[in-house]
Parts: sequence; structure tokens; C-alpha cells
Amino acid sequence: MTQAESIERLETPRMVLERLRMEHLHEVSRLLRDPRVAATGWPGGKPPSEREVIISLEDKERHWERHGFGMWLMRDRKTGEMVGRGGLQWTFYVRDIDEVEAGWSVVPERWAQGLATELALASVDVAFGPLDHERIVAFTTPDNAASQRVMEKAGFSYDRGILHVGLPHVLYSIRRDR
Repeated sequence: MTQAESIERLETPRMVLERLRMEHLHEVSRLLRDPRVAATGWPGGKPPSEREVIISLEDKERHWERHGFGMWLMRDRKTGEMVGRGGLQWTFYVRDIDEVEAGWSVVPERWAQGLATELALASVDVAFGPLDHERIVAFTTPDNAASQRVMEKAGFSYDRGILHVGLPHVLYSIRRDR
């Protein structure tokens, strides 16, 4: 089994994480096009078009192919229901930052249940375990206190302010020697 195969499907206490694929389009579109999710999870804060979701999903598939890791679709272990997407990816879209980032989006009906923290912890474990990275980052807008709490619970520390898509963001990081 290759490294990528070993991390294409993971289980956490409450979720199954599976490699994000085009076959997840309907579920991912429902998630990302929800205005509550888009407010902090999509550039500009407005829901993406269906075409933008397709392009994003194609990018996520290519990321897996090129790098052997990427975003997962998050499913509830008991029900099989999609509860979000998240994982690790290179920060291609953030100026002056060439590092692996952890990111997540959870369906609003499951907010404040600790699923994002569970995903963030799994991402940290994969980044420092099988992927053997020294440091990873995560970022969000300064007003997204919930995401900042997730970062802190997963062991990330505030690093600095950055600009992303023309908007202020806060960058957090974590090192292997945490």
C-alpha cells in the first residue's frame, strides 16, 4: 500500500474521511453553496456558482494526483451522511506562503459539535506522520472566532496577519515539535 492509499480513507472517532472526488460533486456543492458556509469558506464570502464548485473539485482531485494527499469528504460514521470537507493542501492561492495548510468546512447543522476540531487533529496527525512535514498552517478571517478556536484546540498558534483574496486573515501555524 502506498502512502497516498493509506491516507485516502481514514476514520476518526465520529467520522470517515474519504479522498475528495468528482463523484462527491452534489454533496460538496450543497455544502459550499450554502450562504452560511460561503460567508467564511469561499473567497469573497458569497456562494460560488456551480461551475466554480466544479473547478474547485477538479483542483482538489489534481492536488491528490500530484501530491499524494489532499482534502477529504467528511462523513458521519453512524449515518454515512456528509458532514463537511477538509484536510491538507498546498497554499497555492495565498501570496508569499508556500506551505501545507489545514482547512475545513462543516455543514451548519453540525456546527459546534467538534467535528472541525476532530478533522483538524486528524490533519495534523497525517501531516506530521505519513507526510513527514515539519510545519503546517491554517488561516481564516479575523472575525471567524469559531475557526480560530478549532486551530487552537488542534495545537496551532497565532503566527501573523496576512492578506488573502484581498482581505485580512489571521495565519496560525503548528510545528512537528508541538
